[in-house]
Amino acid sequence: MKRIFQNVLVAALVMLVAVPVFSQEKTIKRKVAIGRFTNETQYGKGLFYDKENDPMRKQALDILSSKLAQSGKFILLEREDLDVLVAEAGSNMNKIGADYIILGSITQYGRKNEGHEQVFSSTKTQTVEAGVSVRLVEAATGLIIYSDEAKGYAETTSKQTLGIGGTAGFDATLSDKAISAALSQLVENIINKCMDKPWRSYLLAEDAGSYIISGGAAQGLSVGDKFNVYRKGRKVTNPQTGIEIELPGTLVGVVTVQTMVGDTPETEISFCSYSGQDLDENHLDNYYILDE
Repeated sequence: MKRIFQNVLVAALVMLVAVPVFSQEKTIKRKVAIGRFTNETQYGKGLFYDKENDPMRKQALDILSSKLAQSGKFILLEREDLDVLVAEAGSNMNKIGADYIILGSITQYGRKNEGHEQVFSSTKTQTVEAGVSVRLVEAATGLIIYSDEAKGYAETTSKQTLGIGGTAGFDATLSDKAISAALSQLVENIINKCMDKPWRSYLLAEDAGSYIISGGAAQGLSVGDKFNVYRKGRKVTNPQTGIEIELPGTLVGVVTVQTMVGDTPETEISFCSYSGQDLDENHLDNYYILDE
């Protein structure tokens, strides 16, 4: 019996050692431009209200940026002038320099105080409710690929007994907590939508036999990485919706990263070798790159 147990143990160890170790899948960070978060509620909007300095709007923008940054999957481009950039880009949303654009608004905000008095004690509960709406736009197509709304709640309770205990006024941190709770329900979906699709880049120029593409080390690119090059498909218009749709592209070749330069994520580029069908160097905007 002892020998049988030893044989079984040895066989199990051999199988364990023989299990191949797979390297972690490479993740290329997506560039996300966070546009204006608007405050659509009437809370705090007095006679001298300045929408550009709305504190709730800035709260929502900061909280969303923080949550996306914590995922480690994005390079965040805060673009307060996003409306101007979109207008200048026209149909070519790629000029914005992002893979995705997030637009959001605070759609609901309310706060209330509730108290309960007893003979020797009293309690006070402060509650804040916030509603947040977001839209995720794919820059390559200009289409909204995700839109949703969520509500968040936050409350705190103070208690006094025989006059001893907290008597603080309204807890301002409740606004942050309620907005954060609402955004937390949306962030996971935003991340999944952004990461579901292959990373896309573009041929910027040809230089002495090398092709320059957007993206670099900050996004997760490495020397030796290979990416497929596609010729864009023709565009057709859906008669039911009036929306212009780009048909799937045609695989024409492969680029291999040779060197990378750039000081910031926005300015990083990579020099690549190319193999495949001849490219029309006068119309490199007719091609795109995918990491699949």
